[in-house]
Amino acid sequence: MDSEVQRSFFATRDPVEGIAVLDEVFALRGVRRSPDGGFDMALASTGVGSVAYERVRLRGSSCTGRTDGAGVLRVCHVTAGALSATSAGDRFPRTGPFLFPQRTFSTWWEDLEATTVSLDPAAVEDHARLLLGNESFRLEFTGTHAVSPAMTQYWRGTVSHLARDLLPDDRAMSSPLIRAEAARSLATVLLHTFPGTFLDRKETSAGQSRPAPAGVRRAVAFIEEHVAADIGPADIAAAARMSVRGLQAAFRRELDTTPMAYLRAVRLDAVHRELLAADPTTGSTVEAVAAHWGFTHRGRFAAAYRDRHGQTPATTLRS
Repeated sequence: MDSEVQRSFFATRDPVEGIAVLDEVFALRGVRRSPDGGFDMALASTGVGSVAYERVRLRGSSCTGRTDGAGVLRVCHVTAGALSATSAGDRFPRTGPFLFPQRTFSTWWEDLEATTVSLDPAAVEDHARLLLGNESFRLEFTGTHAVSPAMTQYWRGTVSHLARDLLPDDRAMSSPLIRAEAARSLATVLLHTFPGTFLDRKETSAGQSRPAPAGVRRAVAFIEEHVAADIGPADIAAAARMSVRGLQAAFRRELDTTPMAYLRAVRLDAVHRELLAADPTTGSTVEAVAAHWGFTHRGRFAAAYRDRHGQTPATTLRS
């Protein structure tokens, strides 16, 4: 996520105009409408970098069409009405979330309301390579259903946080740190939610078992030196001269934590120091300080801060 948020809204009752937009946004071709009923379409889109979140409403006559899923990773969740999609004999779940395949599929809908999240396949594959520590890894998704109910809920929670808390907040999304972390989080959850070569490789890869205190020390030094920078697991592992999985295992063994949890703790300490130095009478707020250090979910931030520092962030600011 390396650009500002782009928002758009489109609504029409003209089927010709609406179908043209469906073609442009979803690559939906050969749309056919039933002869009875009207056409009522609304599409709201919010995008930043390689991630886009869309809300679509299609009411009136039932429609059919086909689309080529190649070139984008799109996950759909039906919130009202009906959507049926098939590809090579496979049927997608009726509500979702489901991942559209990277091949041509046919779809039918009636009085549909749905949300979709789309990501750039190349960006997700690059992220998978970093997580696995394998530059030659090729990402391919082999199924459309989530691997478990727990991962379904995890995906929905991540998307809800993105749509409700992050994308509407221009101040938060102006931070390159928050944009990059949001993109990494969404890609990570996608990789763990839907079956594919990433999960296959993760299950068969052996973790590093040899102690690596020197690597952990290098990672800790890198984190503390770059606490305000846009860094992720791959950056920390590279600084430690280890694989991501190896460093995670070493952190759990040596520090009983993970590299990203350690990074969050160091950032919580930075928030604490900044709140102590801030003057609330001049307009300093907990929300602004927290956002500066990459914390955007108020409830989770407040709980994490209280666990680490034994008081609420507001109390620290007033002290």
